[in-house]
Amino acid sequence: MTKTSKRLMSGNEALARGAWEAGVKFAAGYPGTPSTDVLEALARYPEVHAQWSANEKVAFDEGMGAALGGIRSLVTMKHVGLNVAADAFMVFPYAGTNAGFVVLSADDPGMHSSQNEQDNRYFAKIAKVPLIEPGRPQECHDFIKVAFDLSEEFKTPVMFRTTTRTAHTKGLVAFGERVEVPQKTFQRDVRQYAVPIYRERLRPILEKKLRQMEAWAETCPINVIEEGSTDVGVISSGIAYQYARDVLPEATFFKLGMIYPLPRQRLIDFCKRFKMVYVIEELEPFIEEQLITFGITNVVGKARFTNVGELSPDLIAQGVYGTPVPASFGQEIAILPRPPRLCVGCGHRGLFNVLKRMGVQVAGDIGCYTMGALPPFEAEDTIFCMGASIGNAFGFKQAGIERTVAIIGDSTFIHAGIPSLIDAVYNQSQVTTIILDNDTTGMTGQQVHPGTGRTLKGTPTRKLDLEALVRAIGIDHVAVVDPWEMDNLENAIQRAMAHNGPAVVIARHPCLMIPEQRRLERTPYQVIQDECIVCGACYLVGCPAITEVDDYPIISAIDCTACTLCVQMCPVDAIRQN
Repeated sequence: MTKTSKRLMSGNEALARGAWEAGVKFAAGYPGTPSTDVLEALARYPEVHAQWSANEKVAFDEGMGAALGGIRSLVTMKHVGLNVAADAFMVFPYAGTNAGFVVLSADDPGMHSSQNEQDNRYFAKIAKVPLIEPGRPQECHDFIKVAFDLSEEFKTPVMFRTTTRTAHTKGLVAFGERVEVPQKTFQRDVRQYAVPIYRERLRPILEKKLRQMEAWAETCPINVIEEGSTDVGVISSGIAYQYARDVLPEATFFKLGMIYPLPRQRLIDFCKRFKMVYVIEELEPFIEEQLITFGITNVVGKARFTNVGELSPDLIAQGVYGTPVPASFGQEIAILPRPPRLCVGCGHRGLFNVLKRMGVQVAGDIGCYTMGALPPFEAEDTIFCMGASIGNAFGFKQAGIERTVAIIGDSTFIHAGIPSLIDAVYNQSQVTTIILDNDTTGMTGQQVHPGTGRTLKGTPTRKLDLEALVRAIGIDHVAVVDPWEMDNLENAIQRAMAHNGPAVVIARHPCLMIPEQRRLERTPYQVIQDECIVCGACYLVGCPAITEVDDYPIISAIDCTACTLCVQMCPVDAIRQN
């Protein structure tokens, strides 16, 4: 492809392309919307070793090692993933990197697929690392190259922040060819890389480096003033800039691409030109607070623009002009509501029917099975973050709530559940853990993990044996059962709960969205209307393939996966195969 090639790309695809062109050789991460497809796109390039790691901390540590070893490295995760990697993220800047190292934090304003709405820009400030934020696909492509160059110039990790809209918005992207970056030699220096021992020596060096980056920010090419009206000044970045430009097309904009550290003097000079300057940014007043510390007093930000959820052109217009809004800048397309639900034939559905009729207290976790807290199941009592379920169930036991189980997916168990299960054994808790093993990371789009026997590149690898693992931890009672067989599953859970000590039930059935499962031919079931008593029991399965027509349940022959859950629910055996 020539340097003038153009293609319609999402922000994530453009970011991956830019990283490839920048000479990245190693990329690792853990699936999490809205970051997932960056690594999937990078995996298509043979020059890049792209992999899913067990969790974000592991990915970050591996990326550190690769960068210290001399090759450009990218680590990807969603915003809550950086919480998991925070220990390494906070200490790496003390040592500094050798080759370019960039960590992608994909934030989720509006919480489209997340449990919280944290603003990860503050992580960069705490860690004292530079922060770059693009606002459209072309910038995703271009700015990632700046990030790697910046990383190597100052020998620092760089944080690259996107948001859901930036990651998934598509645009025409001009792209070029890959530039091979020579591998840097790792110079052994214990005084630099043994951070806990030499931390006091390294701390002033980190501060000096930050001052140098502040000076660089003054001439940074991705911080741009776009001249317009002398009456209105706006400071903005990322996707919020795109919205603000729609609302204030005539204004003069200071468009920030590097938002930490900020170009202090340029911003002071910019704000002097106007009676009032709007600071338009999503979530918290990260930029606004820094401007105030610079002694700038004529900025207006969160007093007009909400810190909750996503911004939109309409919301910005309200903040600028007041109510009513003079025009509709950002109408969403009207679509029918579609509540989240488990897929047809999902093995989790059998488990939740069992848990509901058992009436046990359930500590839930992060995954597709989070939907078990919703109707028609309502069979989960707590859901917080990756890996919390086993520890929560342990705590419920300590509080005297005996009929308690923890549920956790296979990928999540590998990510964050193993230490909690070890602790349950060590502290002699009689907690029952149900591992929902569907042979994939289902919630983010069927990505592989160490328990699948396949790598991101599609090559076969050693498959983690969950039964052997939990037994090695010290679990004596381990049962494996198919969640489509609800009576067997209930019996297995009852036996596990009665066991004197921690117990594990592995509810194993492959996700039917995995390509090889989709290709299987299955004979669908149908409701024999002459025998149906219209009791509604089949609806309790919550299967999307079952609908009501003329007061009778009907099973879609196209959608039915022959899971037999509705058959097991029917009291009169009125559901049979064609």
